[in-house]
Amino acid sequence: MASPLDDLEPRILWQQFDAIRQIPRASKNEEQIAAYVLDFAAKHGLEAVRDGVGNVIVRVPATKGHEQAPATVLQGHLDMVAEKNSDVAFDFDQDPIAVRVEGDLLLATGTTLGADNGMGVAGGLAVAIDEGAVHGPLELLFTVDEETGLTGAAGLDGKLLKGRRMLNLDTEEDGALYVGCAGGCTTNTTIPLVRGDLRPGTTPLRIKVLGLRGGHSGCDIHESRGNAIKLATRVVRHLWHAGLPLELVSLTGGSKHNAIPREADAVVRVAKGDIARAEAMVKDVEASFKGEFGGIDPELKVVVEAAGPAAEKARPMSLDTASRVHRALAACPHGVLGMSRDVPGLVETSNNLAVVTTEEDKVVVVTSSRSSVAEALHSTLDQVRAVFRLAGGEPKNADAYPGWKPDMASPVLATTKKVFTQLFGKEPAIKAIHAGLECGILGEKIPGIDMVSFGPQIENPHSPGELCRISTVARFYSLLKGVLKELA
Repeated sequence: MASPLDDLEPRILWQQFDAIRQIPRASKNEEQIAAYVLDFAAKHGLEAVRDGVGNVIVRVPATKGHEQAPATVLQGHLDMVAEKNSDVAFDFDQDPIAVRVEGDLLLATGTTLGADNGMGVAGGLAVAIDEGAVHGPLELLFTVDEETGLTGAAGLDGKLLKGRRMLNLDTEEDGALYVGCAGGCTTNTTIPLVRGDLRPGTTPLRIKVLGLRGGHSGCDIHESRGNAIKLATRVVRHLWHAGLPLELVSLTGGSKHNAIPREADAVVRVAKGDIARAEAMVKDVEASFKGEFGGIDPELKVVVEAAGPAAEKARPMSLDTASRVHRALAACPHGVLGMSRDVPGLVETSNNLAVVTTEEDKVVVVTSSRSSVAEALHSTLDQVRAVFRLAGGEPKNADAYPGWKPDMASPVLATTKKVFTQLFGKEPAIKAIHAGLECGILGEKIPGIDMVSFGPQIENPHSPGELCRISTVARFYSLLKGVLKELA
């Protein structure tokens, strides 16, 4: 059966990505993609091992005449963020990603594309079998569970790798070389929930915030895109302050700690005679939001609908509980908290109000904090914990990871910069990223390793709007082959 990718170049790389995108590989579900890589290695006579946490290492012999060159590590991650629009029927545990080509854009339909980091994995596999590639000994390191906590990198035994220079293939900006990244930490908070009694004559309504762009909570946080949880909270506050008697049943929004929430809803109970009034108020709030966010989130919608039979007997939160939950979500910091003094334009510190879920007896909130300065990260975590403790919550930190400090004297950076300039006739931008790359952890696991990161142009990762600019994939692959030849 023909694939939309059949005519794309470089063919050897696109063939690998075409295979990868058809394999389920959501974070923590990497068994099938790991098996594919192991089968790939066996098919091509390459040594491969899988470590105790699931990472796969493939060892590729040097091309003839370059056997004495030091080993180079090519690194990417096997998993992808599993995000879809709520109106899309898709099972990330078994369905292949449906892709389409529109001009120079590769897109999925209603789901994440998985170019993050499928392109990096495809590049590593392609160069391993490319007869036109020149390289010294290679170690292809494919980690698991990068997107939900970098646990594959954290569990790696650095002694499995001989290479002390590494090309990380997991950044997403054509024309840029990355030499540093932020560290980060997730905070999971449980707020005990007390429910009151059903008030006679009330009915449940669901207020939904939809159509936001969302995106990567590190790479896109500087754009001040709308946060659906924040907006749903604001809708409730507006109705309260406008004098509408309502009771809060639940707040739900977001799905991933590292994605800006695109959708959220609040279930409230109002008197049946107040339904029309509530609908009119929400229309006014929607108009206000469009004025505020229309330039960045043009598809933003706020809608009201019947909450459905399952909510008919749902008891509201007590007034005290609802007030504490609402105020905590309103007070929780979200967005850019500080800019770098050293790297112009780089976000230094941020926080993402990522997920909120409501159960019968508790509300659970997930936030993700990032900073390239350790002290600033600790301060942000303290602030988040303070907000939720004031609300009676129990915040706990998890999945902390270190940053990657730039080394402008790096020999691998110098080589990559030289090759880039020779290939494309201009110097690359040298940058750090406000996101968690595995380089920070791997730098601790493999003392003395010298690293640089690059990749093709991938936009809106971690959201169904994810896309890859096709023409940049050829440039990415040319740079990868060129750097490996120079290092050999």
